[in-house]
Amino acid sequence: MALTHFNHHELMYIFGILGNIVSLGVFLAPLPTFWRVFKKKSTEGFQALPYSVALFSCMLLLYYAMLKTQNAMPIITINSVGFIIEAFYLIVFLIYAPTKARVYTIKLLGLFNVTFLGLIIVGTMVFARGADAHNFFSKGGVRETSVGWICAVFSVCVFAAPLSVMKMVIKTKSVEFMPFCLSFSLTLCAVMWFFYGFLIQDFYIAMPNVLGFLLGITQMLLYIIYKNSSPKNQQKNLMVNDNDMKQLEAELGIEIIKLNNNMDKINKDQEIITNNNNNPEVVEIIVHDIKGNDIMTVDGGNRTVDVLPRV
Repeated sequence: MALTHFNHHELMYIFGILGNIVSLGVFLAPLPTFWRVFKKKSTEGFQALPYSVALFSCMLLLYYAMLKTQNAMPIITINSVGFIIEAFYLIVFLIYAPTKARVYTIKLLGLFNVTFLGLIIVGTMVFARGADAHNFFSKGGVRETSVGWICAVFSVCVFAAPLSVMKMVIKTKSVEFMPFCLSFSLTLCAVMWFFYGFLIQDFYIAMPNVLGFLLGITQMLLYIIYKNSSPKNQQKNLMVNDNDMKQLEAELGIEIIKLNNNMDKINKDQEIITNNNNNPEVVEIIVHDIKGNDIMTVDGGNRTVDVLPRV
């Protein structure tokens, strides 16, 4: 049965609202990460690229929505909120990031949000006409179509970005870097915006979300397949003793710090506190490189060492 005009309008409204709600949840997902950055006063190696791209996406979609002649309000509202949230993330990042990361982030913002966006706006204003060819600021027409295609291509690139993560999941048989909740949220978001774009007959919004839906379903299937698998690159456990530790110190130029059963820190120049068997009860060994990064930790109960990735 064909939808009546009332039902069609009602569904447009529902999917627009749902799209805003789900997208807001996705925008707010990194909040715990930035709360930790704020508490520790350190970005801890986090990268600003995803947030720079998200900010650019919000600004580009805002420009597109402002060129639309109708049904643009849901796109304007969520991308305005997204712009504020992503700008907040980037400000926090710039405050607590080391100098090198801060400079790199400023360059990213200059590239995406000043250069690329500026070229798109100036190019479409100068070379693409709106519905009213005699009005320089006219909406619609070729101008709307041109920016719509740019948004669609960019959205496809963003949706295709998780392919590298999916490849890593298949290769390592580990879902550590592909949380199910995030994959589910992005899939649900793609569904909402597909139906909204379809109902308002805006295929620049609808079509990229088909790819987003398919990739989201694939990510969730991979999660189900590999969630209980043992990672291929699982770290090996090695026996450790005093001779091993001395060799590590000599070869790597590092200092090994031991923690005894009383959790007293001692270094290699100090006397080791022993138990009744005259053997040191090592609770944990932490190895630092010259930059202060943790290289190894030791589980004293099992007398094993786990090698941690270098930063």
